[in-house]
Amino acid sequence: MVCMGNICRSPMAHGVFAERIREAGLEHAVEVDSAGTHSYHVGEPPDRRAQATARARGYELSGQRARRLVEDDFRDFDYVLVMDDENLRNARALQPTDGTARLHRFLEFAGSRPEREVPDPYYGGSQGFATVMDLVEEAATGFLSHLRQRHGL
Repeated sequence: MVCMGNICRSPMAHGVFAERIREAGLEHAVEVDSAGTHSYHVGEPPDRRAQATARARGYELSGQRARRLVEDDFRDFDYVLVMDDENLRNARALQPTDGTARLHRFLEFAGSRPEREVPDPYYGGSQGFATVMDLVEEAATGFLSHLRQRHGL
């Protein structure tokens, strides 16, 4: 799960998808992580508003720490899921030629939603974080369905 600074959108997506995996009993088969395309917040926990929004819906993000997306992520993971077009461009620029990860926008897995990007809530109010949570919950459910169908999980 990838956004710009790895303190809002991608940790929320990480936390939601990790919970979906736990609920499905697939912790042994699926590893979840998140990163940012920029190093603004490396080592910091998720934004307090992201944590509060997640906690209100039953997800815990406090153990996560921001890190930067690196070339090895494209070798170590099967999927790199970005939150928006800017981070898609940044991830593509970093993707090594021997990287095998499939690169997608996370909302490609959100069913029939019209949105293509998860908006950055950082400079907005709490409603922006609630909107992000709505989007990542739907995309996480859709991505789990995709993994089950494509990889027989």
